Amino acid sequence: MNQPTAPVRKKPKTVITARLRRVLFVVLSLFSILLANGLYLTSITWLQFFTGDTYENHLYQLMFLGHLGLGLLLIVPLLVFAIAHWWRAKDRRNQRAVKIGYGLTLVAAVLLVTGILLSRVGPFQSISGNTRSVAYWLHLIMPLVAGWLYWLHRLVGPRIKWQIGRRVALVTTGFVAIMIAMQTTDARISQDRAPVDGDAYFRPSLAKTATGKFISARSLQNDDYCLSCHSEIHASWLHSAHKLSSFNNPAYRASVRETRTVSAKRSGTVQASRFCAGCHDPVPFFSGQFDDPNYDDVDNPTAHAGITCTVCHAMVSIDSQRGNADYTIDEPLHYPFAYSENAMLRRLNGLMVKAKPAFHKQQMLKPFHRSAEFCSTCHKVHLPGELTDYKEFLRGQNHYDSYLLSGVSGHGARSFYYPPKAQSDCNTCHMPAMASDGFGSKFNDDLGTQAVHSHLFPSANTAIATWYDDEAAVDMHRQYLRDTLRIDLFGIRRPGTIDGELHAPLDQAIRERSFGLEPGETVLLETVLRTLTLGHHFTQGTTDSNQVWIEVTVRVGEAFELKSGHRDDRERVDTNAHFVNTFLLDRKGQRINRRNAQDIFTPLYSHQIPPGAGQTMHYRLQVPGEEAFTDVSDGMGELHITARLLYRKFDTEYLDFIRADRDPNRDPLDLGQVGDPNDLPIAEIDRDSITLPVLLRRATGRDAMASKQPSRDGETGVTATSFPTWQRWNDYGIGLLLKGKGELRGAVEAFDEVEKLGRYDGPLNLARVFSLEGDLDAATEALQRASRMEPAPPPWTFSWLSGVIDRQQGNLERAAESLRGVLETRVPDRGFDFSLDYVVRNELGLTLIDLAQEAELAEGDEAARSWLRQAETEFQTVLKLDPENVTAHANLAEVYAWLGNADQEAHHRAWHERVRPDENAREVAVPPARKRYPAADRAAEAVTIYPLFETGSDPS
Repeated sequence: MNQPTAPVRKKPKTVITARLRRVLFVVLSLFSILLANGLYLTSITWLQFFTGDTYENHLYQLMFLGHLGLGLLLIVPLLVFAIAHWWRAKDRRNQRAVKIGYGLTLVAAVLLVTGILLSRVGPFQSISGNTRSVAYWLHLIMPLVAGWLYWLHRLVGPRIKWQIGRRVALVTTGFVAIMIAMQTTDARISQDRAPVDGDAYFRPSLAKTATGKFISARSLQNDDYCLSCHSEIHASWLHSAHKLSSFNNPAYRASVRETRTVSAKRSGTVQASRFCAGCHDPVPFFSGQFDDPNYDDVDNPTAHAGITCTVCHAMVSIDSQRGNADYTIDEPLHYPFAYSENAMLRRLNGLMVKAKPAFHKQQMLKPFHRSAEFCSTCHKVHLPGELTDYKEFLRGQNHYDSYLLSGVSGHGARSFYYPPKAQSDCNTCHMPAMASDGFGSKFNDDLGTQAVHSHLFPSANTAIATWYDDEAAVDMHRQYLRDTLRIDLFGIRRPGTIDGELHAPLDQAIRERSFGLEPGETVLLETVLRTLTLGHHFTQGTTDSNQVWIEVTVRVGEAFELKSGHRDDRERVDTNAHFVNTFLLDRKGQRINRRNAQDIFTPLYSHQIPPGAGQTMHYRLQVPGEEAFTDVSDGMGELHITARLLYRKFDTEYLDFIRADRDPNRDPLDLGQVGDPNDLPIAEIDRDSITLPVLLRRATGRDAMASKQPSRDGETGVTATSFPTWQRWNDYGIGLLLKGKGELRGAVEAFDEVEKLGRYDGPLNLARVFSLEGDLDAATEALQRASRMEPAPPPWTFSWLSGVIDRQQGNLERAAESLRGVLETRVPDRGFDFSLDYVVRNELGLTLIDLAQEAELAEGDEAARSWLRQAETEFQTVLKLDPENVTAHANLAEVYAWLGNADQEAHHRAWHERVRPDENAREVAVPPARKRYPAADRAAEAVTIYPLFETGSDPS
């Protein structure tokens, strides 16, 4: 009998063949290298997190690039091995090992997918926020999970050779340690070239490089690199005054050429013009080309660079609040291939930027970029002695302090008006959000979509945009200017003197008082300007060349016209107009008329308007005789008045200077010829119109006037206004108050009306007036009335005025308490912090000195020293906010003299001598200027009455 034979066992299928083993070797090798590379990258990330320092240098970027490459390289062999291994092992009896293998494969897939997501390639470019965070942490944790699962998976296979694993771990750890230590290579392309005269090369500009050496022009001018990811931002910057700040701006080029010529004649070098270069010409300046006597400011590529992306974003520190380009710049570190001309390598660079943007952001966007102090580096200026050949310090444009001390910033405690919430920086107004789904965009609540900040910096420079035929930019500047100020035909004074009876507001006076003019009588037309949306003086900056004026037209039908501020056939504005400008003079009393900063000596007058403040103008209006009113059947004539606030950059005189400088054979821009009309655009900021009734002798009586009352909608010619009556009175009074003692009587009249209308602004501003007049009892009474009103006055402004008046009355400790209270005031929900109001802080310091003098008489030297130490602290704090503050330096010199600190006394006396105004300058330059410019002479008077000329008459 045959014995049954045992079933033949099928030989188990080998799950890893020789070929598959080679694939596994590749996978494990790549994974091991990736693991070591990843440990290195993670170590650097955590090292930066704990130390706050930056270690992502060129080596790191290469290693990161390697991480991306190895990850992509791993995809194919991993898929091949995973599919083949699964196919051969899926039917194995040890399903536990199979399932662990499935898990391991899934983890590997998660690793690869999260790596692709983090690299932000193709459709994954918009991955950000929480999605990116989840992908990052999964990518960080999955290698640990993979190692654990691999260990479990191998437990069911051949015995694990731990000694090999330990050796691999040791080698990997050593490799990572060596890589962390090798943070020394640098991809920057600037040569090791330094100025011959060292740091002195950069003066009189305060700008400097981090190394004291030059920076490659190619690095500073690498704008196409930014374009590849930030196309919308680049496009807006391309049309900006920043891009056109240098010799590519015909106006700047003409002026700086003269500066360089004058400097060469004075000293034999053009070094004084470096003052301009730190802000206007950073690329030729920092690359060492600016001082070249043969520098071609037309054809040299750096002459057209302007303020590039890199110039702003490569600054590493803002070194003070002095302005004059007091910043430090360094060549930025980039990912590899940032300067490559190879398209594929450039794309690879872009992949790295998008995959790991943190390093790029750290290099190119610092916290100070969001601050007003960043803008102050170039928008706060003093003219140094090297430039003017005069004194060491002469204050120029100063947007920064004007903003800092305003109500708009929430730091100025003495403003007339305050916004509901402070504007914490300049960017909100000058870098508005624009819709964009590009790289770096963020969701904007106001727009309801992804957005970036515009880099056009809309403001007012319509001239450059016009020369470059950029109508879109011109329109943006027009729109930005529109309604930034308000013009109000507020009242009539009769007879035509500043103390005449005031009929105002005019529209209400006509309606409520049956107001009318008499033929042939002379009256004053009271007109008010008020800044509305501005965070700094109007017009701050180039106030000598910005042409801002009021055009007034008075018409009777079509036959008779009076005017002020109109233009001739060359578009020159009548010099008798009211200009919102600064009339600057040189030593000979000649107007600074071509941006010749090197000749600035002293102003004849300044008509700038602070933010949230007013300016009042008087126009002498002689009503035409009865014969001018034709076709009047009811005995009631009409006088139509229109006032417009107009802006143009630049005036005709300066434009002729620019045109004369242009070489038509080399400069492609067509600016016109000297003598041509001024074709630069004129922007209307605001206008107001009103029709005044004129009672003629042939009228049947006053009832005729009453029967022809205008409606509020302006249909009969009177402009309706949406502004409260109290505010119009208040603006009128502010304008008179800011003119000084010559117009304080009218200011009192206006603020009395505001008080009658139930607003605290009336008595509060009356206290300002009475304090200026020295009537301290009346000022105190006005403050007490303001404190009892609803709504109550701002406590910070009330405390400031109380402190000033208490000091004048000798109530020193109470004054000091009030002033300290102002500086300690914070209103978080409105963003207000008045500790930065250095004018109030100076007032506190002066009060403390008064207390020291009082204490010395009563208590002795030690008590006085205690007050002096407090005063020292306040004045030193002022100098942190305004390093060239005249009051602080003068009083610190006195404090240190009293305390016996001779070194500090000498230091501050020297600084005070440097920064104090030249009291003799006006005596030198103003008398000849008054003779040379009669219209400007009138405008400089304490009380100015502007004439209205009949059409066809000679204004001169």
